[in-house]
Amino acid sequence: MEKLYRRTSLLAKFIIAILVFASCQQVATDQTQYELLIRNAMVVDGTGKAAFAAHVLVSGDSIALIDTDTTNTYTANRTINASGLYLTPGFIDTHAHGDPLETPDFSNFLSMGVTTICLGQDGFSPERENLKEWMQEVDGKDLGVNVAIFAGHNTLRMLSGIKYDSIPSPQGMAKMEQLLTDALDAGSFGLTTGLEYNPGYYARRDELNSLAKIVGKKGGIIMSHMRNEDDAYVEASIRELLEQGKYCPVNVSHIKVVYGKGAARANRVLQLLDSARQQGIQVTADFYPYTASYTGIAILFPDWAKKPYDYQQVLQTRRQELATFLRNKIIQRNGPEATLIGSGPYKGKNLQQVAKELNKPFELALMEDIGPYGADGAYFIMDEALQETFLKDQHVMICSDGSPTMRHPRSYGTFAKVLETYVVQKQLLTLEEAIHKMTGLSAKTVGLHDRGLVKKGYKADLLLFKPEEVRENATYENPLQEATGFRYVLVNGVVVREEGQGKPERAGLVLSKK
Repeated sequence: MEKLYRRTSLLAKFIIAILVFASCQQVATDQTQYELLIRNAMVVDGTGKAAFAAHVLVSGDSIALIDTDTTNTYTANRTINASGLYLTPGFIDTHAHGDPLETPDFSNFLSMGVTTICLGQDGFSPERENLKEWMQEVDGKDLGVNVAIFAGHNTLRMLSGIKYDSIPSPQGMAKMEQLLTDALDAGSFGLTTGLEYNPGYYARRDELNSLAKIVGKKGGIIMSHMRNEDDAYVEASIRELLEQGKYCPVNVSHIKVVYGKGAARANRVLQLLDSARQQGIQVTADFYPYTASYTGIAILFPDWAKKPYDYQQVLQTRRQELATFLRNKIIQRNGPEATLIGSGPYKGKNLQQVAKELNKPFELALMEDIGPYGADGAYFIMDEALQETFLKDQHVMICSDGSPTMRHPRSYGTFAKVLETYVVQKQLLTLEEAIHKMTGLSAKTVGLHDRGLVKKGYKADLLLFKPEEVRENATYENPLQEATGFRYVLVNGVVVREEGQGKPERAGLVLSKK
């Protein structure tokens, strides 16, 4: 009996020893010295899948490990206790503006959680034949965010000598094609067009399709500010882009229907895009959550009053015709109160207020005191129900179409507004859907193969926040107010904002298409 007792006792001790050993192994799961441990975060990984609890570990500029067993412990140079916080990828702004040689910090983007911006939009890119040189120059700056560059069709037209010709000469077309090829080889992510602007307005089908073939061969995408976004013309503009989509992926920039009303109108546009996808065309769209657009005041003027024509001569020879055109145009665009001047001596005032100040009809104030190149403006021309229908579509991403200096709240508020208004308040999107539209979907569309997801091996562009704390603070009256609520912002593994405050470190890079 005593022998049996001893054997049982030894067996019990042996079992206890095994359990203690296993427990020790669990406590000391990994002896690697990581640079950063983010403990107990609720991870929204950018794929659209449900959030999950995990530890996320960072080494260098990348995510080294994601552990869903939160009982495990790790050794790191720094630990952030993320209990109660969501961890997401840094947001990717698929359509942004700004000059990194002038404002490399891009703090407006960082404040709303954006860690990568796509520049070269609306057909306008750096005026360099050698885009690689520009990229290297920008990379020498201390960038606040990552920069992905596109080649702009309008700029290529000017550099090639085609300029305002409707039909390019063979030599001009060959030059433009070579400039595009060189830009893509240098690492740009594709081509942008701005067909509502000059000189892109003069481009025809064959020219655009020829360029699309080059973009397709190089694995890029065309992002297009289409020829006309007005209700009567938007579908024809989309079809023009979809024809280019036979040769490469295409994206409708800042999708909208000017003057359109209601969800049904948006759904007809979305059906056109869905039909194209069923035919094998890769087409997406991006969107900013505001009912006012923003661009140069030239958009109000007829083509014959803009470059390459002499505006002073137009005033002398077609004055009454121009006044009538502008008056009708402004009335069609919801009246002079709906045009808010964003730059120049009248910034912050709408066109009606400017006219009253100058004591003249608004069309004359526009003609005589502002002119086609005298200001930028915000234009209140969109319908909220229609735009929100676009927002909910699974193929539509988020963009700001903003810059550090643009006087429109989208420049400082877009991504915060998506969370504050459409996730928390209106609940039009789940948090997972919204994050996907600002990260994973954007990265896949643009071609950023190692960003946009919380995934092992991906770059550590990361955010920590509570959605209910995020605030869009920019308004039309005070558009340059930074967003708040993002507790931590990481760019390439470096904490660049903490508890809402920027830090001296800038960790952005110029990204190249791989």
